[in-house]
Amino acid sequence: MQKDQPTEQAPGGVLPLDEKDKAILRYIQSNAKATVREIAASIHLSTTPVHERIKRMEDEGVILQYATLLNHARINKGLMAICYISLKEHNKKSGGKFIKAIQEMPEVIEFYIISGAFDFMLKVVSENMDDYYNFHVNKLGQVENIAQVQSTFIMGTIKAGQPVIS
Repeated sequence: MQKDQPTEQAPGGVLPLDEKDKAILRYIQSNAKATVREIAASIHLSTTPVHERIKRMEDEGVILQYATLLNHARINKGLMAICYISLKEHNKKSGGKFIKAIQEMPEVIEFYIISGAFDFMLKVVSENMDDYYNFHVNKLGQVENIAQVQSTFIMGTIKAGQPVIS
């Protein structure tokens, strides 16, 4: 495959993945620090094709980033909450301002547009209830166009950061 030619995609912009691509993805989902040599040995390919496959999947947007999962409690961010938010106005300008304001808040570690009774869902980490209260009142509460906020506190994690390709 030549570098300057786009990869053939399936309908809907889905990149077709063969079993070797999936094996690479399975490996790096469980160990983002793995070297190309380690991946190649585990899937029985040489390093050059593995490197080329990884680069292609990065370029095509299959691999978005490499991440490290942290133990929130060990870094003093042990209180986690899910915030459901509905907006007063649903137009492009006010929605864009809301999104920009939330993206600037380091306490928000995940941010989704959702359907149903609420418009957005945030996963928020904080040190303790006082810290969360400060976030809720002094940061989230100051954002324009919020009609309703409902917070649900996470009491324990059973499954997180699991592979998509299994």
